Amino acid sequence: MKITIVAGARPNFIKIAPIIKAIEKKQNVGANVSYRLVHTGQHYDKNLSDTFFEELNIPKPNSNLEVKSGSQAEQTGAIMVAFEKELLQNPCDLVLVVGDVNSTMACAIVAKKQNIKVAHVEAGIRSGDMTMPEEINRIVTDSITDYFFTTSTSASENLLKYGVDETNIHFVGNVMIDTLYQNLNKISAPLFWDKFQLENGNYIILTLHRPSNVDEEQSLIQLLQGIDKMADDKKVIFPIHPRTKAILGETNLKLKNILFVEPQGYLNFMYLIKNSFAVITDSGGISEETTVMGIPCFTMRNNTERPETQSIGTNTLVGTSIENLKDLFGEFLENGRKKAGIPELWDGKASERIIDILLQK
Repeated sequence: MKITIVAGARPNFIKIAPIIKAIEKKQNVGANVSYRLVHTGQHYDKNLSDTFFEELNIPKPNSNLEVKSGSQAEQTGAIMVAFEKELLQNPCDLVLVVGDVNSTMACAIVAKKQNIKVAHVEAGIRSGDMTMPEEINRIVTDSITDYFFTTSTSASENLLKYGVDETNIHFVGNVMIDTLYQNLNKISAPLFWDKFQLENGNYIILTLHRPSNVDEEQSLIQLLQGIDKMADDKKVIFPIHPRTKAILGETNLKLKNILFVEPQGYLNFMYLIKNSFAVITDSGGISEETTVMGIPCFTMRNNTERPETQSIGTNTLVGTSIENLKDLFGEFLENGRKKAGIPELWDGKASERIIDILLQK
C-alpha cells in the first residue's frame, strides 16, 4: 500500500507525526506499506511549521507545494493545482488527510477526482457553526471520504446522521494525544521561563486567533484588558499569532499581567500548558491537550466541535464576552477544579489502530 500523507498547517504536523511512526513500525516487521509526505506550505512561518518537523522528529517532506497564504479561495485553489500535479507524478493507493484546514479539503477533492481513496483522520467532528471555515472544510471532506477515523463516539454518531455507512467509520481515539504522550518526557521550559520568573502554577496561558475574537481591534483590546485585570496576581503568557500582532499594531495597551511572546514550538508550548494554573483559548486542539494534562481550560467560543472535552474533560465553554469569562473564571477560583477524566481511547495508540485498519483494506 502506497499512502500519501498531507500536512498543511501547525495542527496537522502534530497529528501526522505518530501516524508516520506507526507506519515505520509496521515496515520494521515486514509490512508492505510505504508513505510519501506532502507539505502544502499552508503555514510557512518557521515557528508554525519547520520547528514542528524538527521537534517531533518528522522526516523531511518528500514534496513542499509552497502555496503560502492568500484568501480562502486563492489558497484552496493553489493547493488543488499543485497537489494534482503531485499525484500525477507520484501515484498512490490512498491519500490520508488530517484535521480541517484548507489543505485537508483541497487535497481530498483532488484525490477523489483522480479516483484515489481518501482516509480522513479526525472525521465527524462538528461545531454546527457554518461561519467557521473549518466547519465547511469538515463537511466537504467527510462527504467524499472513504475511511473515517474518529476521536469520539459523538463524532461517529455525527457521521451516521449524515448517512455514512457504519462499516467505514472507525472510532480509534485521538492522534494528537498520541503525540502528547510520545513527547511528554521531552518537553522543556522556554528561554523566557527564568526571565519572567515563571513557576509551576503561577501563570495563565492565553491563545487567541479566531476572527470572532481578534479581527476587530477595539473588541480585542477590551478583551485583553479584561483578562489582564481578571488575572489579578497571575502572569498571563500570550504567544501572539503574527496576524493578531498586526491587528494590534503599535497600540500601547498598558497591560500589567499579560506578557507577549513569539509563537512557541511544540515542546516549549506543552511545557507551558502542563505547568500552568489555567488556560484561556479559542483553540479546539488545546482543549484536548489540557483535558489529558488535567489543566483547567476556558474556551472563548460559542460552540465546540470537541464536546467530550467539556462533558468528560477539563474544558469550560465561555462564549466570546469578557463578562462570561470573568463569571466562570470566578466560579473556578471559588470552587476549585471540576472533576474531570480522559475520554475513551485517548490512550496514545490511535495511530497504530489507524494503520492496522488500513492494512486490512
